[in-house]
Amino acid sequence: MNPYEVLGVSENATPEEIKKAYRTLAKKYHPDQYVNNPLADLASEKLKEINEAYEMLTKGNYNGGNSQRSSYSSGDNSASGFSAVRQYINMGRYIEAENILDSMSARTAQWYYLKGRVALGRGWYSRARDYFQTAVNMEPSNSEYVSALNSMRTQNTEYRNMGGSQGYGGGMDACDCCNFLICSDCCCECMGGDLISCC
Repeated sequence: MNPYEVLGVSENATPEEIKKAYRTLAKKYHPDQYVNNPLADLASEKLKEINEAYEMLTKGNYNGGNSQRSSYSSGDNSASGFSAVRQYINMGRYIEAENILDSMSARTAQWYYLKGRVALGRGWYSRARDYFQTAVNMEPSNSEYVSALNSMRTQNTEYRNMGGSQGYGGGMDACDCCNFLICSDCCCECMGGDLISCC
């Protein structure tokens, strides 16, 4: 991630320009602007990215994209590279971990697993599940990868079950959808309207 691009400023921007751009974007994507809006999740993700970009620039964690990649730029997936990624993940420094992973050329099962850990740490659950699934597909006997995928599946099932017990369950199937439309059409016709003209 290039923080300058995220904030929409040039690489020669002054601290004041960076701060101004950050405040403008933070206000634009603030959750209060997206209450009851279907784009709320996207706005929240964008705000996270904006915050991370601002933090990178203000704390000096960005050096033209090479600050954390420099020692791993050969593209090899050495044990030391993966070890560094794991350390960053354990410290909650997901951007640095992702920078190292993105500089690696080979996409091994461990690479996908660690990308999943990064995605999970950043709150991108769907991406995390996909990465874990790819790691398991590549190495089905690896208990670490299988455990991570199973943990996500269990949490997803628990979430759905909890939703179902709260009256948010199941989802609609085709029959429910048709019944809803027929019932709506009947109500409209009773009031002098017509929702479905062919019925």
